[in-house]
Amino acid sequence: MNFTAKDVAELREITGAGMMDCKKALVHTDGDKEKAIEYLREIGVNIAAKKASRIASEGLIGGYTDDKTGVLAELNCETDFVANTDGFRNLVAKAAKAVADSDPADAEAWLGCKVDGMTLTDLINGETSKCGEKITARRFVKFSLAGEGVEEIYLHNGGKIGVMLEVETDKPATDEVRTMAHDIAMHIAAFSPSHIYDSEVPEEYIAKEKAILLAQAKNDPKNANKPDAILEKMLMGRLQKSLKEICLIDQPFAKDSSITVAQLVANVSKSAGMNIKLVKFVRLVMGEGLEKKTDNLAEEVAKMSGK
Repeated sequence: MNFTAKDVAELREITGAGMMDCKKALVHTDGDKEKAIEYLREIGVNIAAKKASRIASEGLIGGYTDDKTGVLAELNCETDFVANTDGFRNLVAKAAKAVADSDPADAEAWLGCKVDGMTLTDLINGETSKCGEKITARRFVKFSLAGEGVEEIYLHNGGKIGVMLEVETDKPATDEVRTMAHDIAMHIAAFSPSHIYDSEVPEEYIAKEKAILLAQAKNDPKNANKPDAILEKMLMGRLQKSLKEICLIDQPFAKDSSITVAQLVANVSKSAGMNIKLVKFVRLVMGEGLEKKTDNLAEEVAKMSGK
């Protein structure tokens, strides 16, 4: 091998290619930099162009937390097989840690974050070279605590659903509080609430629900002669029930439906001797909203038969 790490860095500077691709090119050309550039153009760039046209709708959501900071990050690939490899899982974990360390403003800045001395783009290119699939860094969410508390991460089904929950406390969080945060994060994954408190529900949503419930009531023959003012009063109970269904704090707790999440928090607050507040959460579903790959059986048969 007639080249050094410096040669790899110089080739990367000249071409903008990933570190692993530059090393592969120099190995292929026995250290000849000019031939390596040609090799990257003829092989590497073409491969990258082909991969760019593919659909990356599989993948994983990864997480990172150190209590004060929490991150959920989604990377996508083309097949579930690659998503479940150790290499891809390690890449997702590093991508989440990069957000915590570098605090990028957006996905583009995220790709430039350094991880193990390389940019996230370099790491993605390296993993792409190994697995042969298009890999994209889709999105991330970062929470940061100013005081005491917990940034809880829960990954369901190996990273197909990711939940991050921020819990504030007025004293250092105990194991009991951490267990509570973990259980509530699991609850969020299962029940998918829209908000924590009913005060967070937008007025537009409430107005729309009222209109729907009022229309339903008017269509009921029993209410034919009742004025709208009376019907609206009658519907308040149904509206409150509707809000409780979408607000985390009012939902029956997943692990003990005899209590609500609010009662769970109150019980743990009393037991731990501290004030506990659920501040915010995010629930990400891997691939949600992405275009999915569709297989054309006729095309596949034609390819296999050489037609």
